[in-house]
Amino acid sequence: MSTPRYGNISIAFHWLIALMIAGAFGVGLYMTELPLSPDKLKIYSWHKWAGVTIFALVVLRTLWRLAHPAPPMPDSMSGMQKKLAAAGHLLLYLLMFAIPLTGWLMSSAKGYQTVWFGVLPIPDLLGKDKALGETLETVHRLLNYFMALAVAGHVAAALKHHFKDRDDVLRRMLPAKH
Repeated sequence: MSTPRYGNISIAFHWLIALMIAGAFGVGLYMTELPLSPDKLKIYSWHKWAGVTIFALVVLRTLWRLAHPAPPMPDSMSGMQKKLAAAGHLLLYLLMFAIPLTGWLMSSAKGYQTVWFGVLPIPDLLGKDKALGETLETVHRLLNYFMALAVAGHVAAALKHHFKDRDDVLRRMLPAKH
């Protein structure tokens, strides 16, 4: 018996956000090593725009998920595996909210307002505070590394289900073949 699939909108949210997070993470690693220049500032803006977009998509994804719960996990999974999977998903959701928020707070504290795509000013959440901005930068960086570990665990679990357990856990989040 096959495991029920996620819906197409849930699948689209999953893969779009996953790709955007991977891109923003890569850009974040790259940009921090650049010398100060107009190009670096432009890349920082792109990174912040991606963060705002990811945050908005995660809010929409969460609202969608509340209205359209995940399909049940397969009966072949043990109770402990189901608890670990639920905890892993909760951790990923928490990080998908916390990382953009810490970036937003950091930008606010450092006195750099985000203007989404150069058009829509995003309000600062904090007053300018250099020391707090530096602390938030560290928190933002550490949360991103933690996200990378959590994603690696998520991918490893999906591959384990596909290749070792030979169940439908991975296939239920892949785009459907018509």
